[in-house]
Amino acid sequence: MKYKDYYEILGIQRSATQAEIKSAYRKLARKFHPDVNKSSDAQTKFKDINEAYEVLGDENKRKRYDQLGSSWSQGADFTPPPGFEGFNFSNFSQGSQQGGFSDFFSAIFGDILNQQAQNPRGGYSSFGGFSDAFSGGFKNQNTRNTRNSQNKEKKDESLDIIQNVILDVNDLINCPKKTVTVSAYQKCQACSGIKSGFCSNCFGTGLEKVVKNLTFKVPKYTKENQKIRLKGEGKRNEYGQVGDVYLVVKISDKNYEINDYNLIKDIELLPYEAVLGCNKEIETPNGKVKLKIPKNTTTGKKLRLKGLGLAKKDNTKGDLEARIKIVIKSDLSPEALDLYEKLKKINS
Repeated sequence: MKYKDYYEILGIQRSATQAEIKSAYRKLARKFHPDVNKSSDAQTKFKDINEAYEVLGDENKRKRYDQLGSSWSQGADFTPPPGFEGFNFSNFSQGSQQGGFSDFFSAIFGDILNQQAQNPRGGYSSFGGFSDAFSGGFKNQNTRNTRNSQNKEKKDESLDIIQNVILDVNDLINCPKKTVTVSAYQKCQACSGIKSGFCSNCFGTGLEKVVKNLTFKVPKYTKENQKIRLKGEGKRNEYGQVGDVYLVVKISDKNYEINDYNLIKDIELLPYEAVLGCNKEIETPNGKVKLKIPKNTTTGKKLRLKGLGLAKKDNTKGDLEARIKIVIKSDLSPEALDLYEKLKKINS
């Protein structure tokens, strides 16, 4: 019996994590799925890929497989490692009949196939794997139906989608309608997430990607980290339950900083404007306004414009603080430099 290197089939290292195993499987399953790949060996490769993932994708089956090592070539010549004593590796001619898996697969997991033959109500399914057999024995069908019925009655929070949404100051003030793209993975609706290798919708991964363009209105008085709920727009499960979308507000605006209900805006002044004072026209969320700059204004000083901030629930508004920042032009003329030299002498 030929040894099958499942790690080589998936193109991964023996130290691969479960995430790496799943990623490799998804790529190969899509590449060699018979509905997509029409080459003569695609079906054989697709079966090998599914068989490899059936083993390596489950921690318990992977552990049993790894105990074999990679040095044996035939069951008759193989010396069982600890845990395989008394196990017959030489009589598995029916392996290919068990769920479409190879004789090699049946040689390792034949005991579980035999248990399934004696307990037809639980355990193994070629679409679902051996998860029941490795989690405490075969489940009673009535118990499973009861659990499914209970699941229908309560909302599954795992169906909710939580995603950030970026808003700016204009959004907070005007509360417009916005459109956001939401994406997430849910159980495949075609095969109910049972990882069928023959599902053309999910290619055996058990998951399908959901992408939605959703329109929502920014609520009044929205603040950082607030959640906006879009009811019934989340993921869907096999029982018809639908989750919600929660948009977590993140505020980003290159023109303003936010301090509670107050806005802070940097205003650049040239040195002579700061010293002599001036009138400066500045942009605000409410349009352009004129700001009077007093004489001898220094960097960091804040000039308050009352009522030009964010709305409060008591129908008042915060303020806009103009924060002074003195800047010097990089292309000063010789005359300007000469004047600075004179100022230097005067103040030295």
